Amino acid sequence: MLRSWAYGESDKIVSILTRDFGKIRGIAKGAKRSRKRFLNVLEPFTLVQLRFHERPNSPLAFIHACDWVYVFRAITRTLAKIVHASYLVEITDELTRDGDDSRTLFDHLRDGLRFLEENEASSEFLTAFELTLLRLAGFQPTLEHCQRCGDRPPGNGQGNGRWGFSPRDGGVLCRSCCGLRREAVPLSVEALGILAHFQRHGWVQGEMPPFSRPALGETREVLPLFIQYQISKKLKSAAFLNGAFG
Repeated sequence: MLRSWAYGESDKIVSILTRDFGKIRGIAKGAKRSRKRFLNVLEPFTLVQLRFHERPNSPLAFIHACDWVYVFRAITRTLAKIVHASYLVEITDELTRDGDDSRTLFDHLRDGLRFLEENEASSEFLTAFELTLLRLAGFQPTLEHCQRCGDRPPGNGQGNGRWGFSPRDGGVLCRSCCGLRREAVPLSVEALGILAHFQRHGWVQGEMPPFSRPALGETREVLPLFIQYQISKKLKSAAFLNGAFG
């Protein structure tokens, strides 16, 4: 379940990412009152078995019923986990288009929520989740070289040179090219190395180089901005992430 919202006095509109049919938007008739077909199943952080049919000439499917498969209950017990899980769900919803091959996207979100159920959120996990989602959804940023001139940063992730990240250009810019983009976000070479590492390797818990907290903090500024540029609006849950880490 990605999200739901009220429609009229008794119905709900729902957005659900399915493993086999892509993202479905549908109407659940009587969902606000039903104690048989929809009792407590149209809630965030739930896996459900969905019964629906598509309606001719309508963008909304008809949702017959939902049955619980699994509820990520541990997520709802702390505010920090709720905030981070909400962010994972929101960016997945916004970056997933109707008709996308959803199997890998579904598995990625499910695995991310499972991790949050059992572990505390971290900058490393969040950065890896974002970069993998961007790749799966077809929005992978360019991190290996300057998007404008092709210059490459030091291969060992060390150095004092400043680079930048331009959402408009879709990737990193060298120091010289940053002057052409006033909105480019400054990046240290170490922060750029962190982004490149997670783009190549994804999330492998316990098997990563030692990253400094300041450099990790830089990555936390860049990726939400890039995602917001791709979807052309602000992410509601992004504003709460810094407070959740604190």
